[in-house]
Amino acid sequence: MYRPLLEKGKPAFAGVRTFMHLPHIQTLENVDYAIIGNPFDTGAGYAVGTRFGPSAIREMSQRIRTTNPAQGIDSSEYLSGIDYGDFSIYPGYIEQTYETVQQQLAPIYANGIVPIILGGDHSISYPHIKAAAEQYGPISLVHFDSHSDAWEPMDEIRKYSHGNMFYHGVKEGWINAETSIQMGMRGHSSLTHYEETRELGFDLLTTDDVKKLGPELLCQRVKDRVGDTPVFLTFDIDFLDPVFAPGTGTPEVGGFTTYEAIQMIRGLGGIRLIGCDLVEVLPDRDPTRVTALNAASIVAEFITLLALYRRSTKGALAGSITG
Repeated sequence: MYRPLLEKGKPAFAGVRTFMHLPHIQTLENVDYAIIGNPFDTGAGYAVGTRFGPSAIREMSQRIRTTNPAQGIDSSEYLSGIDYGDFSIYPGYIEQTYETVQQQLAPIYANGIVPIILGGDHSISYPHIKAAAEQYGPISLVHFDSHSDAWEPMDEIRKYSHGNMFYHGVKEGWINAETSIQMGMRGHSSLTHYEETRELGFDLLTTDDVKKLGPELLCQRVKDRVGDTPVFLTFDIDFLDPVFAPGTGTPEVGGFTTYEAIQMIRGLGGIRLIGCDLVEVLPDRDPTRVTALNAASIVAEFITLLALYRRSTKGALAGSITG
């Protein structure tokens, strides 16, 4: 079993910066989840620089552990996890990058491994969900964001961007919108866009909707929506208010605290999570690095969700492959 490589007496700031000190190894055997970077930001429509997001998130994960006292679980007792490194990409070439990322994800999904992908701009979710759907059939999308990212493309030249990948996902059949939910939409959108997105089939909740529901009712709504379908969870860091995530390309004021976001994720225990990504961390806009720290902490909650599901279905792992 692959666990974080933490030597007794060795300081957390020492060593190679893998996520949470997980071993950096590219293997498909005896692995439950793999942290993978996708340092691609050609799909960004405003500020670029999220290509440096994966490295920043890894850097700020060094003090995070597999133990989650609030959830009462140590994920390393139930899951074998690795830091797989970064995908090969083609900066500046969005369709070629989509194709190669999908190809690299295919064997990971085929081996039952859950990819936890660090972005990168949000356009990278397109090959992530497409690869997932190739393995599992149309997936349910659980989407935390301040934007719906379901805009109809402007034209064929600008067919793909970080604002329309979920439109494509529905139209091409990779996303089952009827079992999908989007949460946290706010900011300066067109007066008709939210309804247009709902017409695609999504359950779209604005920030005001989410605030009125509260974490408990929201999480129950998500669970009722997705049922036992395969779920891809995508979290855009601009779901958080810019006070908590200044390092992002399209910030929207009036968002959520880190505490609120973590409570929402913790309430999703029991969903069938088959993949996830966290996107839009732009470290150059945040010299304090709090955005990357919050991102790393949220990714750790993804891992806890997997461990809780594993505990409820299969129990603890037996034996150990590596220390």
